[in-house]
Amino acid sequence: MGEASSKILSLSQNAVTVLEKRYLKRNEEGKVIETPEELFRRVAHHVAAADALYGKSEAEVKSIEDEFYELITSLDFLPNSPTLMNAGRKLGQLSACFVLPVEDSMESIFDGVKYAAIIHKSGGGTGFSFSKLRPKGDVVGSTKGISSGPISFMTVFDTATEAVKQGGTRRGANMGILRVDHPDILDFITCKDHNRKLNNFNISVGLTETFMKAVEEDKEYDLINPRTKKVSSRIRARIVFDTIVKQAWKNGEPGIVFLDRINASNPTPALGEIESTNPCGEQPLMPYESCNLGSINLARMVKAGEVDWTKLKEVTWRAVHFLDNVIDVNKYPLHMIEEMTKANRKIGLGIMGWADMLIQMRIPYNSERAIRLASEVMGFIQTEGRIASSALSEERGVFTNYKHSIYNGEMPVRNATVTTIAPTGSLSILAGCSSGIEPLFAVSFVRNVMEGTKLIEVNPHFEKETKALGLWSRELMERIAETGSLAEFSEFPEEMRALFVTAHDITPTDHIMMQAAFQKYVDNAVSKTVNFSRSATTRDVEDVYMLAYRTGCKGVTVYRDGSREEQVLSTSKGQEALKAAAPVQGKVVPKKRPAVINGSTHLLKTGCGNLYVTINEDETGRPFEVFTNIGKAGGCAASQAEAIGRLISLALRSNVEPEEIWKQMKGISCHQPSWTEGGKILSCSDAIAKALEKYPHPANGNGKGNGDSKHHEVMRIGACPECGGTVEHEGGCAICHSCGFTKCG
Repeated sequence: MGEASSKILSLSQNAVTVLEKRYLKRNEEGKVIETPEELFRRVAHHVAAADALYGKSEAEVKSIEDEFYELITSLDFLPNSPTLMNAGRKLGQLSACFVLPVEDSMESIFDGVKYAAIIHKSGGGTGFSFSKLRPKGDVVGSTKGISSGPISFMTVFDTATEAVKQGGTRRGANMGILRVDHPDILDFITCKDHNRKLNNFNISVGLTETFMKAVEEDKEYDLINPRTKKVSSRIRARIVFDTIVKQAWKNGEPGIVFLDRINASNPTPALGEIESTNPCGEQPLMPYESCNLGSINLARMVKAGEVDWTKLKEVTWRAVHFLDNVIDVNKYPLHMIEEMTKANRKIGLGIMGWADMLIQMRIPYNSERAIRLASEVMGFIQTEGRIASSALSEERGVFTNYKHSIYNGEMPVRNATVTTIAPTGSLSILAGCSSGIEPLFAVSFVRNVMEGTKLIEVNPHFEKETKALGLWSRELMERIAETGSLAEFSEFPEEMRALFVTAHDITPTDHIMMQAAFQKYVDNAVSKTVNFSRSATTRDVEDVYMLAYRTGCKGVTVYRDGSREEQVLSTSKGQEALKAAAPVQGKVVPKKRPAVINGSTHLLKTGCGNLYVTINEDETGRPFEVFTNIGKAGGCAASQAEAIGRLISLALRSNVEPEEIWKQMKGISCHQPSWTEGGKILSCSDAIAKALEKYPHPANGNGKGNGDSKHHEVMRIGACPECGGTVEHEGGCAICHSCGFTKCG
């Protein structure tokens, strides 16, 4: 165990921070009581136990445990986050991806809400197709009333997700899909127009071959009532397509998935159609199906500047064995999910560290050579993965629904699918590599640590090369960190600037061509973000969608820089632009305080001690001023809290909406968070924000807030809501490489 243990000790400080924040066991007081070594041993021990079900002796199981331990401690491979968090623990739920059915009945809809809540509580994300729900305005048979349509029911799911948090380690996430031939499709496309609702949903339009051909030929197509199965109307395809493009350009949603293409590679078509995917779109699943994912670290599959094919084969085989075992030792949140998952045994083996592999091999990301290597590497993993699955089937048997599958009579396999490329936000931080198949997000960036200290984080390959060329300086790294890119730094050789390109240096076409190259050899789908500059046009987005369709992608997620409504500008240039755009206002005079005022005091437990927050209201019931009291008078925490209270009071008396105040404060973290019955308190600022949010006043729905709204998280791209660091779009998720914050819903 010595070699593996030494590798654990070489984890980056950022990796250790993420492990402590999201993965390691805590006691009832919230104190970490597990080391990284113990976490990996716990996972290896639990997953290896499945081999005992297939006749392995105790000694053989222990040997397999050691193999798995070495596999993950070497950082050659890591399973999805729920497996790291929950394996060998009481919860025991190890899957990240679920899809639930939503049929056209109240019973099915609210069963779906209940089942989703159970899954979210266990740490999973859920996907739904709302395509079977009758359209808005349609007749309701039982009452002869009028249907409110699928979007109104989506808000019910969204509210339930908001209420059921995931223990502070994984946030509730949903995928909502509507077929493009549903009568309510235009309302669905624009349902997140202002990002003020459905904030626990990613939404995607399910596109069909019929629709895409109608777009290309500029023709009309049928909208079909799912209740009657009859044509309700016809609409010009370009109108719908242009609306999708416009909305995606505006705020990144909806995404698109090519449903017919997904079903063309459905491994069990006899069991029915695939209607939805998991929240990030890379895992199409049948209703009540789950999938376990894991990623190979390609950064560690390079030897002397070439792909180490021998090592890659060995890691692929072990990873397939590991993921198949997860299916058996998993504790499923619902018995229907256990039955369907074990009947198909889908696994999703993917990759991370792709950009690192290319850099080590001196191949620019946006080059034909990189495209060819992508197909070669993923083709190798898919082939070896299927052979490994076939070898397992000889020992353990084929999956139950094999007789209904496309493999029947061709190749005995243990798993209906083997490969998926998923987002690896937190995993890639643990492994110290680039995320998924994305380019580098930055060559140099600012990392926020405790007490507001900022450190410059530099890509290790870039740092090594810069020092070898005699170009290294602290000042230069700080300048690069302002944008993360080398594009404007002529002091570096052209070849070096071409090699260390970032997600914003390459064209959207480059993104799609890379996604398509990998998709060719992936059983399921590929999670990737196509980044656009802020100056991109709707025509640019349209071109990418059509290119994705023509190159065989199964779906597309786009993000135009700065397009989210609540983006926080993090660069000095951005702040200057914001000031230039702001209208000149007259002087605002705060309202005078009356002699007598009513209010209430709230007790909140913070890492600095008990915090008392008094909120007083004006004659309308609106918050008017805030007073705070914590610790000993004159202490640092007390003075900071008092200052915050005074500034909040000034803002309230100047007619600033309370919601605008707590949205700015909520989510700010310090080095001493605390856990209470109401959840996690990140800091004194966070506690005051939650008290203000909960306060019953007319603008806050008369006290219907739960103090845990997600408004502060609505894709505040540019600044992380937990540490203030830069947040990037990668693989369909918002990821902070500074602290490990991820948001995929």
